[in-house]
Amino acid sequence: MRFALVSVAALVVLLPIGTARAAGVDLEIVLAADVSRSIDDGEFELQRKGYAAALTDPRVLKAIQATRNGAIGVCFVEWSGEDDQEVVLDWTLIRDEEDGAAAAAAILKAPRSFTGRTSISAAIEFAKARFSKAQFGKAKWPGARRIIDISGDGTSNSGPALTDARDQAVAAGITVNGLAIINEQPNSGYSAHTHPPGGLPNYYRQNVIGGPSAFLIVVKNFNSFADAMANKLTKEIDVAGGATGRQASARR
Repeated sequence: MRFALVSVAALVVLLPIGTARAAGVDLEIVLAADVSRSIDDGEFELQRKGYAAALTDPRVLKAIQATRNGAIGVCFVEWSGEDDQEVVLDWTLIRDEEDGAAAAAAILKAPRSFTGRTSISAAIEFAKARFSKAQFGKAKWPGARRIIDISGDGTSNSGPALTDARDQAVAAGITVNGLAIINEQPNSGYSAHTHPPGGLPNYYRQNVIGGPSAFLIVVKNFNSFADAMANKLTKEIDVAGGATGRQASARR
């Protein structure tokens, strides 16, 4: 008996840290960023830095630490046209500032993935498939809540039907949230794409967001993207413990 107890204790000590930390997460979230050609290089930089800043924001870290497991799983994807989706940061466990800083550094280091058309539907389908690979090392995460977080500055103009892709994700138990960026200075020829009839926020509400507690945040310009992303991620973490089934909308 004594030998057995010593053996178990030794096994616990020798377990890899990552395995011990990967018992569970309260949220699995795919951050899906629009990098289509309506977003110029300066806007892209503000958006990319905004995602990185959100992962180290004190509001986000405080929300993570307040969850049951004290951890979330994050995957960062960039997308544009129907065949243009790239995993920039694969599934990463984030518990604290150190984890967030490492994830942010990896995001900032990567080159821009695309500059093509805009397929929100293909982005949702690609993000949906990523949940089957959500894990840390070889340990599967029993994530309590799954979210696809779509940010973009325009309508979907290529790929499958958007509402079909959204509805299929929702049917799989995934919530799709949106962050609509109002591009006040769109590149020449893109004004109809970035400012559709009824406005981009209404387009996102009708076609993009869906699922329990789905919500939309509207960003007035790319300069305020970092603060909006931090607020959005904080809210997503806060509600991860229990969905109400109600859709909400917020404006920044």
